[in-house]
Amino acid sequence: MPAAEHPPRSPARSAADRLLDLLGAFSLDRPALSLTELSRRADLPVPTAHRLLAALTAWGALERDQDGLYHVGLRLWEVAALAPRGLGLRQAALPFLEDLYEATHENVQLAVRDGMEVVYTEWLSGHSAVGVRIQVGARWPLHATGVGLVLLAYADTALQQHFCSRPLPAFTPYTVTEPARLRRILAEVRRTGCAVSERQVTEDAVSVAAPVFGPRGDVVAAISVVVPAAGARTHALAPAVRVAGRSISRALGWQSPPPAR
Repeated sequence: MPAAEHPPRSPARSAADRLLDLLGAFSLDRPALSLTELSRRADLPVPTAHRLLAALTAWGALERDQDGLYHVGLRLWEVAALAPRGLGLRQAALPFLEDLYEATHENVQLAVRDGMEVVYTEWLSGHSAVGVRIQVGARWPLHATGVGLVLLAYADTALQQHFCSRPLPAFTPYTVTEPARLRRILAEVRRTGCAVSERQVTEDAVSVAAPVFGPRGDVVAAISVVVPAAGARTHALAPAVRVAGRSISRALGWQSPPPAR
């Protein structure tokens, strides 16, 4: 998984900055860290890191296991669940995600945009579904995944221009890295209401994604189905994914516009 972007650290960091740097040291590939590792990752002296970690552990943001390694604590999870794009969105979406999974028996995902990245908030998968490099909480650049293409396509023009002006990392030989081609893909996503990411993250998987609208008509999330690339029938999956996206949208209070006359 690509590393999340972090702003450069200020030479004179506040206590809050240092606490956040310690929490930000954890990642999906390193969910358990020692005092020394946390000190190094947060760029803090060991005594300072130890003192701040004690405060975070006492509050419940972190937990320390019998081997002395620190993990994210349940108290932090409880606070994160209050995010309007977190638990509430997941609760509204879950029945429709389950319906989509029952119809396809493939990976079904829900994601939101955070800056220049897509963050996965829910994922349903079966034993026989294609393996994916995604799990809840994972972050990926917007251009590489189906949900990311949807969220980027419906983002404002300034953000799209800024994203396309940056280097676009490749994860497979099929990842779109040319800004002009990406812009054409985004225009097609807006026209069809559906995105297809073919073998861009792994060479054996295709993602078909659609938007989820909020009460004000803005896109607040995206939903996708990930299927094996071999024999993928994206044209058959697209209607089901769009219907699921609109169903979640209505559950969130979105009202579809009347058909054009």
